[in-house]
Amino acid sequence: MVEQQETSDDAFTTRIGQAVMLLHAGDREEARNRFGELWAHIGVYGDPLHRCTLAHYMADAQDDPGDELAWDLRALSAAEGHDSAGGVRGMYPSLHLNLAADYAKLHRPEAARAHLERARAASDALADDRYGAGVRAAIDRLERRLAED
Repeated sequence: MVEQQETSDDAFTTRIGQAVMLLHAGDREEARNRFGELWAHIGVYGDPLHRCTLAHYMADAQDDPGDELAWDLRALSAAEGHDSAGGVRGMYPSLHLNLAADYAKLHRPEAARAHLERARAASDALADDRYGAGVRAAIDRLERRLAED
């Protein structure tokens, strides 16, 4: 039974990865469609790590800033429902950075700054690698942009 679950998890992760590739290739609509199918499959009670990952990417596929915010909030909610030791801790800087960017787009600078502070506080969980450096740089860029506004 455990082996079947692992195979199912691997297949689900692969499907998320395929939709992400579509998103990065510029096919936002098809990525949204596939993310939507995956979300319908796991629902709000599915594995929190899958829900977090899926909502995190679904947010990036949105055209409307309000919809993007809603998906980023779902991602954070799923992360908060997951055991921190299970790999989600390293996602918090990016999750809060995305929320800060969403609030900035929606002209809500106080909420943007609050999430930016949470992103920076959580950034100690990031490794000293390209991903970690990229998230830290994005936090710095958004912080400068908010200071200018």
